[in-house]
Amino acid sequence: MIHPQTPLVLHGYFRSSASYRVRIALNLKGLDYDPVEVSLIAGEQRSDAFLEQNAQGFVPMLVAGDDVIIQSMAIIDWIDRSYPEPRLIPDDPMPRAVALAQANVIACDIHPLNNLRVLKYLTKDLGLNEQTKDRWYQHWIIEGFEALEAMAGEGRYLGGDAPGIADCCLVPQMYNARRFDVPLDAYPRLVAIDAACMEVDAFQRAHPDAAKPA
Repeated sequence: MIHPQTPLVLHGYFRSSASYRVRIALNLKGLDYDPVEVSLIAGEQRSDAFLEQNAQGFVPMLVAGDDVIIQSMAIIDWIDRSYPEPRLIPDDPMPRAVALAQANVIACDIHPLNNLRVLKYLTKDLGLNEQTKDRWYQHWIIEGFEALEAMAGEGRYLGGDAPGIADCCLVPQMYNARRFDVPLDAYPRLVAIDAACMEVDAFQRAHPDAAKPA
């Protein structure tokens, strides 16, 4: 377990889905951290200073004392191992597999196809118009949500009776779906779980509107 006084600094972008899910995880753990805004629009993630710490040039990046952790799912796993309560990833093999499978529908199958660098490539390099780009974005959310709706259990959260790693991933993706006008009527379980999560202070404080720089 990491010493509770270890300073945590989260480098992220307020609207980044991956940064959003890490903010949720930190809040669910009740951890204090210093946020550092990295503007993806201004390209600050490609600055020399940032690349010295994070060769991939992505957000989020968590600095814990002298340690640097990148990739949101690795960061959440590190948080969960370092600060075990409340658990975000179950220890038992089968519940753990279920939680990670749910989370990875979003983190591995939806989000990578729809992140900002891919959308920029579609429009600037491949010449797609905004309408076609939006169709691309909506398609991959719909495909993933169809699977995730079927994978959702009967609990209040994807994580069961308490939010877990899958909920940390779901809520930012629901936010994105609404931004891009994805119809959500076909996903009543996901809508209900998202609503339950947004009643929790940890999710409210992680929302982009709360994290946006003044």
